Amino acid sequence: MTTFKPGLIHAPVTPFKADHSIDYATCAKLIEFHLNNGAEALAVPMPAGEDMSLKDDEQGVLLDFVIKQVKGRVPVLAHVSDAGTTIAVERARHAAQAGAAAIVSHPPYFWHPKAAMVVEHLAQIGNATRLPYFLCSPPVEDVGTPLTAEITLEVIDRVPTLQGVIDATMDFVIMVDTVSLGRAKRPDFQLIAGTDYMVPAGVIGGIGVCSPLSAVAPGLVKQVYELCAKQQFTQARAGQEDLAELAHRLKIAGLAGLKGALRALGRDCGHPRPPARALSEAEQTALAADLQAMKFLQAEPRGW
Repeated sequence: MTTFKPGLIHAPVTPFKADHSIDYATCAKLIEFHLNNGAEALAVPMPAGEDMSLKDDEQGVLLDFVIKQVKGRVPVLAHVSDAGTTIAVERARHAAQAGAAAIVSHPPYFWHPKAAMVVEHLAQIGNATRLPYFLCSPPVEDVGTPLTAEITLEVIDRVPTLQGVIDATMDFVIMVDTVSLGRAKRPDFQLIAGTDYMVPAGVIGGIGVCSPLSAVAPGLVKQVYELCAKQQFTQARAGQEDLAELAHRLKIAGLAGLKGALRALGRDCGHPRPPARALSEAEQTALAADLQAMKFLQAEPRGW
């Protein structure tokens, strides 16, 4: 199989209406925004897209909608994770039928299966289609079984289409082992940053990024990505530090932080679904003021 290198992957949020239903009109505008601002691929619905708050039928409909909206302009990676193997396999097959370019999955969440069970789970998902397959880190490191280098190596042996890991652990040892040992088995095996911290992953041989912050600061994300692609990590440091400042401020606001930032920049995508708490008016005002004070955001787009 030809190696699929998705490059600069944008991970969009999922817009919701006041009644918590998916806002497809806003979703269409959001997809166009990402396509017009540097996305080389899209991944939906990743944790930034509140995948765990979407019902099974909603996930399929949302994926279909995004693929139709994109119209082949960039590859679409379908996130198909679930705690149940059968459900995740069905999602993977739906993604293949819908026209996804690749599938992405992390270990089962909300329970702690043994490593051998995780390998079996991930192998069945990967072998359910012929699409390029990427493993990814669980969204919350202490809920479920973590994705280790050992698990990844066993899945490589069982899934011919496995092409890489989208790593959000920021665990240097795991990243180094994944790159070095993974490429010993499969020379083109990829380590893709699963957060906007591209420099640490790039230094040890990672390529690409799955970026939630691309919705807020697509210009800065692209700048850091391109410098890392050229292995100009010293030059990328200033931009990486700016992204770290932005990520830290949004993390303080919790799951609502990313959507709060979008609202402050004129791209309102609604509030997160419960149990995530929406920002209060005072919290939204404070966040907007903090973003306004970040000079590096002045060149980023406002509105759609």
